Amino acid sequence: MNVVHVTHEAAEKIGGIGAVIAGLVNAESYKQRVSRTILLGPLLHTNQPPDLRLGEGGKIFYSSVDGFQPSEWRQKFSAIERTFDVGIIYGRRMVHEPCTGQSVEAEVLLIDVFSINQKRLSLLKGELWKKFAIPSDNFESAWEFEQYVRLAEPGYEALNAIGCDDGAEMMVILAHEYMGMPTALQAVLDGKGDIRTVFYAHEVASVRPVVEDMPGHDTMFYNVLTQAGGQGKTIEDIFPSVFANYKHPLVKAARYLDHIFAVGDYVIDELRFVDKHIARKDIDLVYNGIPTVKISLAEKQASRDRMQQYAENLLGVRPTWAFAHVCRPVVSKAIWRDLGVLHAIEPMLAQRGESAVFFMLGTLAGQRRERDVAEMERVYGWPVAHEEGYPDLCGGEEVLGEMFDCFNRDHEAVRAVLVNQWDWSPEFCGRRMPEPMTFADIRRGTDVEFGLSAYEPFGISQFEALCFGAICLVSNVCGCMGFARRAEEGHDCDCIIEGNFLRAGEGWNIESLLEMQTEARDAIEADETARLARTLVDILPRTPEVMQRQMQQGYELACKMSWECVVRDYFLPALGRAAT
Repeated sequence: MNVVHVTHEAAEKIGGIGAVIAGLVNAESYKQRVSRTILLGPLLHTNQPPDLRLGEGGKIFYSSVDGFQPSEWRQKFSAIERTFDVGIIYGRRMVHEPCTGQSVEAEVLLIDVFSINQKRLSLLKGELWKKFAIPSDNFESAWEFEQYVRLAEPGYEALNAIGCDDGAEMMVILAHEYMGMPTALQAVLDGKGDIRTVFYAHEVASVRPVVEDMPGHDTMFYNVLTQAGGQGKTIEDIFPSVFANYKHPLVKAARYLDHIFAVGDYVIDELRFVDKHIARKDIDLVYNGIPTVKISLAEKQASRDRMQQYAENLLGVRPTWAFAHVCRPVVSKAIWRDLGVLHAIEPMLAQRGESAVFFMLGTLAGQRRERDVAEMERVYGWPVAHEEGYPDLCGGEEVLGEMFDCFNRDHEAVRAVLVNQWDWSPEFCGRRMPEPMTFADIRRGTDVEFGLSAYEPFGISQFEALCFGAICLVSNVCGCMGFARRAEEGHDCDCIIEGNFLRAGEGWNIESLLEMQTEARDAIEADETARLARTLVDILPRTPEVMQRQMQQGYELACKMSWECVVRDYFLPALGRAAT
């Protein structure tokens, strides 16, 4: 079987989809079943040197963008390039899985769509409207929409040129998110019998902005979904704002593909809420995997000591506990809920003579330069203190800075530190961080990993510290929580605390839910964060024996949620059903 992953992360790992692809293709069972893996996507940058287009160690076989056109490949690609007025890059690159250290080679096809044959493109857009009700003319100014429509025809033809559809083996096109949909729809239009198309739903892009923008967030949305879905209504009936979302018609068109994979239980519900036709389709659960790395108690303690030492260097007091939340600080992560738990936990810790520091690691403005970090650290004590404007708070981080500042003014036993940076080392986080510190330490050394998201289709990050014995504080709307429940059957584990911010909205009708304001949501969240705080205080590991037990429990559970288990038990069976 030849498997094509259509994604914006074809040339390099950028975010979550890249992590998923790395987990899949490096699993032994995937390698045994799949003959060829091809990563197809648009060329995102034209100014890279040729030797870096496919990452470190990448091999280019053909690149009209760089004037490297061996005759054997020029014969295959030149007609496509002339017809569609595009450039093509074809080669191989290594796909690395950082947690296990494994790597596997995959083919890469990049299409330079910055220039395009507009007449051919218009014909395709016309077909997308007539056959699939996708109004491309409404979204031509949105490059994130336009480039993937431009990718569809030349990308599909390039797949045929490299022999993916030679008749010897079936080709399965995995449309990762809305980005892959136009290419998959082009395959549907072509109508060949030995090609299958799958929408790989890492989220439901129609839903995310609704959850983020409405004051009631997940408390409102999922209770509305339950009631409205039971009445046969769709998201368009209740939230007409989706018509302005360029991703929505592409997601809705998943009904025309052969199969659908969803990374979480709620994603299935959301997809069925998007379209009545999707509601009648079989949708396969294909959870994401999480890291499974075993370390000793001594290694855990060493990382934990470095976390505590860093807190002491910043604040002058060594905390009993180190907590963390590693994420992009966007609305869906609901970081205010983290602060709610910290607020509720403070008097309980203080009564025990304990203290805690919470590190939030993530940025909306990219990685700061080492010299800028050093200057902020020297002048005003970053990351404990912040100032607005780059290289510090910007791009939406200003709100977080104010939240953390307000929290710290009113709390002593628990402090919150916003590290608006990416990576976890003295080079990028300042010289008050202990010298041996690396990113592995924030995963291994945290006592609690927070993840009380309002929208989180899966949430690999929430569980990345699980195998090291950290307590994972996760909201029930996270797809990883559904996977954990299945994996936990018959397994004793004290490492996961599940938050539920939906329960209090179950008695509301749709109209009341839609009118829910911040004050009502705050009251619901205050009750739940207080409950979570009480649970958390009781299970914090206060002896080496308890810490060792939690490490063993967390590792055993993580092993049941590994990428190998995901590929064997979920992905390959779903792929087999898609191929029939």
